[in-house]
Order: sequence, then C-alpha cells, then structure tokens
Amino acid sequence: MATEMAKPYSNDFRQKVITAIERDGRKKGEVSKIFNISRNTINLWLKRKEQTGAVLPKSTKPLSGRDKITNWETFKLFATENSSKTQSQMAQLWEGEISSRTISRALARIGFTRKKRVMGTANGMKPSVKYFWSN
Repeated sequence: MATEMAKPYSNDFRQKVITAIERDGRKKGEVSKIFNISRNTINLWLKRKEQTGAVLPKSTKPLSGRDKITNWETFKLFATENSSKTQSQMAQLWEGEISSRTISRALARIGFTRKKRVMGTANGMKPSVKYFWSN
C-alpha cells in the first residue's frame, strides 16, 4: 500500500509569494500569514532561488529499485529454492545487481517471513482462576 505524497505548490503561487517579499518589500512573517504557509517554506524557496535562480519544486523521480524484480513467479521459485540463505546471499545469487534490502522487500511482498520454522512450545502459563467472594 503506497502512501500518497502531498503535491508541491504551483510555480505561479511560489512566484506570488517571492514577489510579495522581493518587489513589494513585505516581511516574511506577514507574507506567511497572507498566503497561509510557513516561514520555513518561504525560507526554503528563497534559498532555492538564490542557489538555482528559480523556485521550481524539486523533480519527483520514481524511487529506484522498484522495478528490479518483475517476474514474481520466478522470484517465488528462487526464494523457495534459496530459503536457507541470508538476504545478502540471495542478493548475490539473483541475476542482475540487487541489494539485500530489495530482496527483503520482495520477500515481504510474496509473504515469506524470516521465521524458518514454527515453534512447538506451548504456553507455560496456566489460566488464572477468578474467585468470587460472597457476603
């Protein structure tokens, strides 16, 4: 289940905020109240403009490593055959370059756990007995 990220403010909105400070001479605190954004956001935008010349949001690249395992049937077979190996060992055996963390996420996705066997121990505690005192 993926979490949805907040959308960045539009470039037009960012320009209005920066213009209110630079051209109109308003203070950051006043502008933050007018536009209902934090001073920290304004500071970050001003810093980005100073460094890059623009206040555009950072590009949102897809996270790398998400498409390294595409054939899940093959991976299930691989995981079953190599279930006695560590995730690092499995990463070395998998075709292509892949990290042990990616192996970990893939194992979780197909429902494999780290637990190798079911424990056969019974609960050693006895159920408590409730006493009812009568008057």
